[in-house]
Amino acid sequence: MDTYLKRRDFLKSIGTSAAAITISGCMGQKTLSPESAGSLEVPSYLTGYEELYRKDPRQSALKWFEEAKFGLFMHYGLYSLHGRGEWVMFHEKIPVAQYEKLQNDFKADRFDADFITDMALNAKMKYINITSRHHDGFCLFETKTSDYNSVNSPAKRDLVAELAQQCQKKKLGLFLYYSYGADWRHPYYYSREFNRVAQPAYPKPDPTYKWQKDEDFQKYINYAHEQIRELLTNYGPIAGIWFDPIVGYYGRPDLFPIHKTYALVRQLQGQTLISFKQGATGTEDFAAPERSGHSLAKSIQKRFGETTAKIAVHAWEQNKNKHNEICDTLQHRAWGYKKDAEHRNTNEVMKMLASALKNNCNLLLNTGPLADGSIYPADVETLREVGRRIRKNGWPG
Repeated sequence: MDTYLKRRDFLKSIGTSAAAITISGCMGQKTLSPESAGSLEVPSYLTGYEELYRKDPRQSALKWFEEAKFGLFMHYGLYSLHGRGEWVMFHEKIPVAQYEKLQNDFKADRFDADFITDMALNAKMKYINITSRHHDGFCLFETKTSDYNSVNSPAKRDLVAELAQQCQKKKLGLFLYYSYGADWRHPYYYSREFNRVAQPAYPKPDPTYKWQKDEDFQKYINYAHEQIRELLTNYGPIAGIWFDPIVGYYGRPDLFPIHKTYALVRQLQGQTLISFKQGATGTEDFAAPERSGHSLAKSIQKRFGETTAKIAVHAWEQNKNKHNEICDTLQHRAWGYKKDAEHRNTNEVMKMLASALKNNCNLLLNTGPLADGSIYPADVETLREVGRRIRKNGWPG
């Protein structure tokens, strides 16, 4: 079977027309503070929340999120070319210089934001979250901070821009996953001695890494903040920033100016929601743990000690009574595309969705696009059937 389901065939199969989709909003909208909200156009995904938005953009976004129920997650990047999951660089201890060569083969020639957004809408999803930068450091957006991005690959495309345009057009919220707590390529991310996820366990130190003292980490923070600024300035209204991995923060919480990072997001776009897994400070707008709503405090205590575990427990206690999100994946135990992974079926997804909704959570359901950017055919079929059942029978629960 062709791994790429063409958009016209998809539209024909679900009986919809692109012409029926209302175009709303513009890509030029950048800052959305409470003070200026009254004079700015309401982001298209917040249609129906206009009155609240003009009073308080963040509260309108929180209300929308509480009612969204279902979102699409996508892990896509250089790791997709290997087809062995998004942690392939780490688990297989691939040297930085060797892994970087994958950029020369990144074409994304079948990444179709139009198709992806139609697929999400048909599944009754209200938002999409894409890995703008994962732990390997490769960016799916144009950035002045580094040439290690999709625009400087054979693809010559800004995939975040393409998805942002389609989401704005079709009234879908766009969340941007950003690997704030790990970067296996950046020379000044802190050493592995503090946290096993900091870098792969190379037999010999990789010459890329230049971190020597705590003060060096500020160079990474400056880099991350500039990229966050780009993401919240160049792509129109962003529904949320989804930080990861939380264990990177727990490994050295003293190095992260977390409150300044959150303040930067709030300053740039007032309605943009913030999540950082089960929580870093408890001031996040929602928690988004993997696969269940339970705290990881015990495992954190074992790995990082009592002091760090207290940070995790405090953040989780602050977040657990909010309307949160459960993230899970259509591939068993894999987020980025894995060739031999077993994929969940419609019945399993409906149970996951029912469980999330029962626990006052949205379900953020992940698919790992193939190397060429197309969606795994079985996942397309599953999401189509999920949407059909919801339209016929209502939301599970």
